[in-house]
Amino acid sequence: MAKITKRSVDAAVPGDKEFFIWDDEMKGFGLRVYPSGRKMYLAQFRAGGRLRRVNVGLHGALTPDLARTEAMKHLSQVRLGGDPASDRDRRKASPTMKEFGKRFLAEHVALHCKPSTYGEYERSVDLFINPKLGSRRIIDVTRADIVGLHQSMKNIRYQANRTLGVLSIMFTVAHTWGVRTDGVNPCWKVKRYKEVKRERYLTPEELARLGKVLREADAEPGAVNCIRLLLLTGCRLGEIQTLKWDYVDLEVGVLRLPDSKTGAKLVPIGKAVIEVLKSIPTVKGNPYVIPGKVEGQHLTDMQKPWRRLRKRANLDDLRIHDLRHSFASDALQLGQDLTMIGKLLGHTQMQTTARYAHLKTDPIRSAADTVSEAIALALACPPKNDQKDEDIAA
Repeated sequence: MAKITKRSVDAAVPGDKEFFIWDDEMKGFGLRVYPSGRKMYLAQFRAGGRLRRVNVGLHGALTPDLARTEAMKHLSQVRLGGDPASDRDRRKASPTMKEFGKRFLAEHVALHCKPSTYGEYERSVDLFINPKLGSRRIIDVTRADIVGLHQSMKNIRYQANRTLGVLSIMFTVAHTWGVRTDGVNPCWKVKRYKEVKRERYLTPEELARLGKVLREADAEPGAVNCIRLLLLTGCRLGEIQTLKWDYVDLEVGVLRLPDSKTGAKLVPIGKAVIEVLKSIPTVKGNPYVIPGKVEGQHLTDMQKPWRRLRKRANLDDLRIHDLRHSFASDALQLGQDLTMIGKLLGHTQMQTTARYAHLKTDPIRSAADTVSEAIALALACPPKNDQKDEDIAA
């Protein structure tokens, strides 16, 4: 044993086997000399009845004095009941965010979420999470890392909030699986961007333009039928795309959907919907109402034909989901109450339907007109005292 100094370290000549030099001033501080000539500072201690070693740093990258300071930190941690070697082993065993993301998608999302949700989560993981955090160990990710990722997406705020939600679930699952055990979800209290709910509804004139385009679009019958059914039922796109003939009951006038965003549901259909369904030819070997190009499959890509159709109708800002909003808007204008509209749309919570309440403008406008007319009439009448004075003067 000797005091570890630069001179003593430089003088240590590599041999056929690795050997150690231990510091005679600080117990547990040493130098490992490899046959290759590499020299590594280390701290040695006992924890849990076992002799453990933790590398401090390479000679050259660290001076003996800096290495001594780092070794002292590890040894002090041991005296306080810690185990730096276990912390090191746990960090090495911790998966990276990219590795955990694969497991998260395969063992959690695929088992507990719908295919459409899986696609959204996979997109967030592959396009936004992995490029920024994929190489980081999951136990090392901090709230500052999450804030940095979220802020880097400020130009796509809606996606930034969705990605933050995916990350929050990932860390919750990581704690459930024991992959992360600190009890801290680094996504907690990260402020989301304010989102403005987009509200776009077809006016009668726009609906007429779209109807004309649909009648003239002979080259895309599948897409046209899909759009017609979306307009007439208020269903979500996925519900119509995956609609099978087995789900259609024309006699009762209902679509029996075994699965949707809110679970199994019945969709009542009117005569106009029945006429559209009757006009759609069945394809042998294909169970879907809207068949796709692949044999036996449904039409999977509606965005491209929809962009073509809406461009012809001069409705470039209209999304497919806006057709569902328009269905609710028209129902309100026709006098249907929110409870009935909620049933038509398949909402499980009243507050989901309540967002459409402000659209029912006709009764409100009528009430406002009645009140304002009454007030205006009162303003035009002379006060009663003035009337009595006039009578006396006469």
